[in-house]
Amino acid sequence: MTQSPHERLQHMRRESEMGGGPERIEQQHKKGKLTARERVAFLLDDGSFLESDRFVTHRCTDFGLDQQKFLGDGVVTGHGRIDGRPVFVFAQDFTVFGGSLSEAHAAKICKILDQAMKVGVPVIGLCDSGGARIQEGVVSLGGYADIFLRNTLASGVVPQISAILGPCAGGAVYSPALTDFVFMVEGTSYLHITGPDVVKAVTHEDVTSEQLGGSSVHMQKSGVAHFAARDDRECLTQIRELMSYLPLNNAEDPPVIPCEDDPLRRDAKLDSIVPADPQKPYDMKDVIKLVVDHGKFLEVQRDFARNMIVGFARLGGRSVGIIANQPAHLAGCLDIDASVKGGRFIRFCDAFNIPILTFEDVPGFLPGTHQEYGGIIRHGAKLLYAYCEATVPKLTVITRKAYGGAYDVMASKHIRADLNLAWPGAEIAVMGAEGAAKIIFRREIQSASDPKAEEARKIAEYREKFAHPYHAASRGYIDDVIEPSETRSRLIAALELLRTKRDRNPPRKHGNIPL
Repeated sequence: MTQSPHERLQHMRRESEMGGGPERIEQQHKKGKLTARERVAFLLDDGSFLESDRFVTHRCTDFGLDQQKFLGDGVVTGHGRIDGRPVFVFAQDFTVFGGSLSEAHAAKICKILDQAMKVGVPVIGLCDSGGARIQEGVVSLGGYADIFLRNTLASGVVPQISAILGPCAGGAVYSPALTDFVFMVEGTSYLHITGPDVVKAVTHEDVTSEQLGGSSVHMQKSGVAHFAARDDRECLTQIRELMSYLPLNNAEDPPVIPCEDDPLRRDAKLDSIVPADPQKPYDMKDVIKLVVDHGKFLEVQRDFARNMIVGFARLGGRSVGIIANQPAHLAGCLDIDASVKGGRFIRFCDAFNIPILTFEDVPGFLPGTHQEYGGIIRHGAKLLYAYCEATVPKLTVITRKAYGGAYDVMASKHIRADLNLAWPGAEIAVMGAEGAAKIIFRREIQSASDPKAEEARKIAEYREKFAHPYHAASRGYIDDVIEPSETRSRLIAALELLRTKRDRNPPRKHGNIPL
């Protein structure tokens, strides 16, 4: 019986929605994973998804593939809305050829990226793929390169988010790595360049995919992943939350929401949160949560380089990117991983017009041969470069220590910070009083009748002279010394003032960041 045009359209739509068929959909569910279409529906506002290229099929005729064609060719593409704001989405469908990338599959993703750059809308990629479709040979590899180019050209133009919701191996890993934020799911997703079999053949290491590139590896050790979730739904919910802090593109400001948290609120807990003993740690996250709107802080890369805290919050309803030293881990020292973590986050915020707020308590750079041999000079310079280059509003609060070169790096007045505040107990100096006194007064201490007593006197003398914020304030390096409980109101007032800030870097193709 001949179908009418309407019947044919409805039939093909239903066929495209079935992906690889009921059996493969059931297998996907048994693994604890949603299908591509279920993920898109959960991510986007109800009824907002408009699909494109649902009837695309591959063009390969080798190895019997001309007899195996599925509408959409293993990737669902289109656009929809998150909290009413537009986004482009692609979701790889593991039920079709294991989500493998073909020429046609890649072309669909490239079309989405091209459209996103034209209209200035973020791109969210939901990755679940066995890799390149080997039956297509170099054509599929070319498809990956086509995507990589667009990821690079879109960088800093529109936000790009990748969610790894299954396997992602080989060349496929470089597209997520080029995007701004990478999400992973515990137990069901992994990222690695080479699989366990190749690793065993080459290095004789016996590892699983989870041990090689699971979410815990990339959250704690490599820093490749920025967020981890327990399942697909939690991951997609996290993406929606992240999007609420971001603008649609680099020409827009981040969204401002009505703020019900009093901008003049003062929390007395801040006045006693820093211990009197300068060697005693405290949790900088407690400081952040007492200052920001409703205590809500979306931390990024929570388990990587824990001596550096980065993430998003709001002040007076405005999005801010927060960078903070963490005295509760490695005393808040800057090391290789912390520098890279902070530098990359700062550059994202600067690219997308998100003000940068720095909470500083840093005793310096982490010493040792491991750090020096690993290139702490080069990596530390990345953090410095990012701060210097950034032209968005930059606010700094020194809560306790600001020693040595780390003082310069952490958004000091000298590298174009707009507002630099210090709490009364802040110590701004080349080094701590004990170390400085031992160097400056070495001869006096050694020649004294009671060296220990003389050393204690000299340390106290140095502390009285330099271990406070007022010497820096007298030079204008600190704009004001404030009570900790005043911090919220001062920062919100500064953000309002700096809303119209304009600053520029010299004309150039691009700088040469010390990669």
